[in-house]
Amino acid sequence: MTIDQLLEEFNSLEDWEERCDFLIDLGFELQGLPPEAKTEENRVHGCQSNVWLVARVKQNGEPVIELEADSDSMLVKGLVSVLLTIYSGRTTAEILEIDVKDIFAQLGFDRYLSSARRNGLFGMVKKIRTIAEHSA
Repeated sequence: MTIDQLLEEFNSLEDWEERCDFLIDLGFELQGLPPEAKTEENRVHGCQSNVWLVARVKQNGEPVIELEADSDSMLVKGLVSVLLTIYSGRTTAEILEIDVKDIFAQLGFDRYLSSARRNGLFGMVKKIRTIAEHSA
């Protein structure tokens, strides 16, 4: 799924309840991580739920970041899936140029997610951006 497809799907849903159900469905589709990857080193701090994020940098010209992640919450797994759609498989430069606040606003996250969920979401974004900055 692309960012545009994700935005189109969200915009076709009538209300936040339908969007929340869609996020949970995305969470069910998330491949997740094996238990050995769920380490403190891979944990994203600042999230209400447990979230683990693993990045692999592919050096084939400009570095490309491949991301995998998991959570112990189905809604958060959906949010993680959104982040993977936005960031995974992109170059470090692309990751650093993405206006994620605009994308989150278009998805309604700024209106409907609790401040604790938004803080966790931005904690994940910060970790991804830090990985990209150190891989550039």
